Amino acid sequence: MSADIRVRRVYEEPSADDGSRVLVDKLWPRGLSKDDAHFDEWAKDVAPSNELRTWFGHDPARFDEFRHRYERELSAPAAKEGIDHLRGLAAKGTLTLLTSTRDVNVSHAVVLADLLR
Repeated sequence: MSADIRVRRVYEEPSADDGSRVLVDKLWPRGLSKDDAHFDEWAKDVAPSNELRTWFGHDPARFDEFRHRYERELSAPAAKEGIDHLRGLAAKGTLTLLTSTRDVNVSHAVVLADLLR
């Protein structure tokens, strides 16, 4: 049975069935106040490096190569701890990964969700 792992924009209103809501961006979302931030945890350690994020620039033509490079970053020991923690949350129920990225289908969050599944 596959874990229920979802990807949503952090700017969307929370849903009652989101389960654990975890922000997976390295930077705080632009224009979002702390009072309007509805998430349980902030997992910066599983976000792509600044270098990789800048290189990618959310260019859909670079997404396949971005996925490959990001998966390599996620195999590092520091990221492994974060991955294990997220897997533990997913084992307890629904896990919703939150990102500020405009197109979640071409984002690190979807790569992370696929890895966790």
